[in-house]
This record gives sequence, structure tokens and C-alpha cells, in this order.
Amino acid sequence: MTTWLRAYQPPLLLHSRICHHTNPPRSPFLSPPHWRASVCPRRMPTRAVAATTNDARLLRDGIADFYDESSTLWENIWGDHMHHGFYNPDSSVSVSDHRAAQVRMIEEALSFAGVSEEPTERPESVVDVGCGIGGSSRYIAKKYEAKCQGITLSPVQAQRANALAAAQGLADKVSFQVADALDQPFPDDQFDLVWSMESGEHMPDKKKFVNELARVAAPGGTIIIVTWCHRDLAPSEESLQPWEKELLNKICNAYYLPAWCSTADYVELLQSLSLQDIKAEDWSRYVAPFWPAVIRSALTWKGLTSLLRSGLKTIKGALAMPLMIEGYKKDLIKFAIITCRKPQDAVAYDILAYVEFS
Repeated sequence: MTTWLRAYQPPLLLHSRICHHTNPPRSPFLSPPHWRASVCPRRMPTRAVAATTNDARLLRDGIADFYDESSTLWENIWGDHMHHGFYNPDSSVSVSDHRAAQVRMIEEALSFAGVSEEPTERPESVVDVGCGIGGSSRYIAKKYEAKCQGITLSPVQAQRANALAAAQGLADKVSFQVADALDQPFPDDQFDLVWSMESGEHMPDKKKFVNELARVAAPGGTIIIVTWCHRDLAPSEESLQPWEKELLNKICNAYYLPAWCSTADYVELLQSLSLQDIKAEDWSRYVAPFWPAVIRSALTWKGLTSLLRSGLKTIKGALAMPLMIEGYKKDLIKFAIITCRKPQDAVAYDILAYVEFS
């Protein structure tokens, strides 16, 4: 296979009541909570392990290449915030207001999570998981006078984020590096605020993703996850409808996404770790103008010429934008915010991640 897109096929979308478990156990993770990966079941067949490892590597490489290729285009048209804007329903806004809406998304997420601005209570250390070119990190660093560290799979994004930080006089406050969100290069109990703005949808193992967010959070720290989800299943449903799976698979192929899960899945994962003050809300109606605006910007002369220069992966992503609009309109895709707090008296435990049985 000559391209990543041909080599990698997204895993079968699970769309189940617990994401990323073919036959999910109903018991919680471990109690008391362990912020490391849970003990996995009996030994997987060697071929299955190899295939899973290869798929994960291909996905990481595909995500990195996608953002290496597309980030400059996005910045040139939309600025340094690579995420949805937060709008009042039925608003009609200009491009400059779209950028303001992206800043408003950050403010609304911080407010929803109850992050304090009081000098004695505001976060001093922040991690931005899936940082893009560092827009959220720089904004939060200035807002709270905090130290921020961002991680991304894209070397292009990390380099650009550090350059922008230096240009804005923030090199002593924020820094960015290439790292995997599922294996973060940070010690336990490190950050007062763990921020994930539209990166969870790229995570092939949602349980491990949540575990890592909780592990690096300081006791009493706040975790904010803003992400794309599919709709919650009705009590009578075991999975999404075939047409829903087909639509999501098309989006996965365009944007290098693994299996989706629901907001309820995230809440269940957080509950299983005994995290506190768990809140979730569907913000789909507040982001409705975003994708139509992105399409309009792509159809300008600047957008079209930039898109044609950016590469095939970015062009394929642009062609899939109407699918996102369709998913939102049919109530399949949900733009979710999920927040929680790590217990103040939490203790991190290192446990054996894999158990071998002879």
C-alpha cells in the first residue's frame, strides 16, 4: 500500500454502551482509583497484538501527517485556534466574529467547569492535550498567569506553537512538544488544569485517554474534555443504526478518526475512576454556524488556492465537511463538553499494566 489512507482502515465503529470494549465488563475499573492503565485480560494472540500495534502506529502517523499538512492553511484563514466557535443560536456572524467565537468557546468551557479566576484558586499549571498550534495554551497562560505545556502528534504544530509563544513573549510561560496523549511524558499529579479541546475524537483507546488525563491531574485539579461524540443510545438500543455507522465511517476516513463513543460513555469512564463533580452537556446548538462558515471560507479565492496547495489529505478533509453538517442536522453527531475534578485526597498508584499467564 503506497499511502496511509490505503494501509489504515478505521476500526469497526463500536457505538456501544461502553466504548472500545467488544464485550465490556460492567464492573468499574479499579477501586480505589488507579490512574495507570488497568490490568488487561489474558494474553492476546501474538498476531492480534501485532495488528493492534500496527493500526495504532498508522493512526498516529496519519493524524500527524494530516495536521502537518493542514495547520498552515487553517492558521492563514482562521487564526491560531483550531476548534469550533461558541455562538448564540441563530446568529449571523462575520469571519472576524468567528474568531471571537473561538475565544468564547474557551471562556465558556472554563466557566462551565467552574475554573476560578481568584488569585489564590486559579490554576498555576496547565496541560493542553492535543494543543494544535497552541492557541488555547497561550490564551489560558495569559488569563491565569499560568505555566502551560502542550502536546501534539504533529511536529509542524509543535514548532509553530513554540514560535508563536516566543513571538508573543510567552516562551517562559508555555512550551510545546511532540508526544502521545495516551502515553504522556509527565509525572503523576502534575497539573491543576487538564485541557483537551477537540482531541478526544482522535483517541483510539478512550479508556486509556481518560486514565492519562486523570493520572496527570493534580489532586483537586480540573479536567475539561470538549469533543465530538455520537448520540447516546436509547435504552432499547444496542448500537447505532446502519446508516449512522456508515456516515461516521466516512468521516473517520476523512479526518483520521478511530471509533466514536457517546457522551454517556465518557461519563461512565469518569465515574469508574471515582472522579468528582462530573458534568456533561450537549453544546451542538451553540456550534451550529461553524461548519457552514468553514465551507464558505474554503470557497473564497484565498481558501481555494490555499487548499489546492495544502495536499491531498487536506482536500479530502475539506470534501467531507458537508458530512459533519449532515451528522449534526440528523442529531447523530454531538458536540459535547464533559468536566470533572480529581479528588483532593487522590493517591496515584503504579500498577502492573499487563499480566502474563502461561
